[in-house]
Amino acid sequence: MYTSAHDLSSLFAQLGLPDDPASVTRFIARHQIAPHQPIAKADFWNTSQARFLHDALVEDAEWIEAVDLLATLMTKAPA
Repeated sequence: MYTSAHDLSSLFAQLGLPDDPASVTRFIARHQIAPHQPIAKADFWNTSQARFLHDALVEDAEWIEAVDLLATLMTKAPA
């Protein structure tokens, strides 16, 4: 049986980004999205990253929990 962890580190690896805890934290701190902005529409993703995030959400894929968590962590608090 195939099992795979779909946590933030694994999501970053899937997106081709550095996936160590410090890099994940740094990326989130530097890349914020506005409330209600779809994570896949952020301008800092390349085309394949945006497509992956979009598909994960639309298809309710196994990555959805990690993508939702990332979106929550990246959302700017209202001023």
